[in-house]
Amino acid sequence: MKVVLFCGGRGTRIREYSENIPKPLIPLGGQPIMRHVMEYYASFGHHEFVLCLGYKANAIKDFFINSRPESFSDCVVSGSGGVEILGDIRRDWRVSLIDTGIWRNIGERLWAVRHHVQNERMFLANYSDGLTDVDLTDMVAQFEASGKLACFLAVRPPLTYHLAEIEPDGRVSRFRSSETSDMWINGGYFLMRPAIFDYMRDGEELVLEPFSRLIAENQLLAYKYDGFWRSMDTLRDWQTLEAMVERGDMPWLNYATDNSSKISVAG
Repeated sequence: MKVVLFCGGRGTRIREYSENIPKPLIPLGGQPIMRHVMEYYASFGHHEFVLCLGYKANAIKDFFINSRPESFSDCVVSGSGGVEILGDIRRDWRVSLIDTGIWRNIGERLWAVRHHVQNERMFLANYSDGLTDVDLTDMVAQFEASGKLACFLAVRPPLTYHLAEIEPDGRVSRFRSSETSDMWINGGYFLMRPAIFDYMRDGEELVLEPFSRLIAENQLLAYKYDGFWRSMDTLRDWQTLEAMVERGDMPWLNYATDNSSKISVAG
């Protein structure tokens, strides 16, 4: 299946990095977080990507156009300048780089690339800034069996605050710390059928008006997952993920069989 990646936002909540580079290129363990997301999808056999570019689009184009396999693989460099890749390079990625504008929202970006997926039976989509170890094969199977038009990964967000339970009179009945919330949120991993475009209108945000129309017709599925999920929204989120990478704890790559790829670019 094709994978649509939304890569055009300004990343204002992590401006320590995003003022200089687009958020999808923020490095995590030496490679952009966007590439971690792509490795996850490739490990399930999905190698064709459609990138919706916007803010600093040229930086992302430059990354892919000038990307070399040895940058992300073990290799041997000889004195003559030759480079030998160690291990098999078994995946061929096809990456379409589409400039969808700087100020567009997610719904507008998806609409701008609709001709790239309109002939697909279904397609995947992702915000490009969150990582998970959810079994994508099972998620796809449940979505396919449901017959619905769209599905999103529902997760419990990690918390960094202490929770206070307060009575109507202001009395605190409980004060506790928790790593996760009791609520479910959109985790930014989507499955959709091309019929989604029949529910979209010009200028609308994807998960607001279009999803509301799907809900009204019982066409939206939530795939609940209590396992690992983390979004890189803030500097603290990046520090948490970077610490995980440094100690070799990368659950989002549990399904990967190798960490190298050949990349071709289509515009």
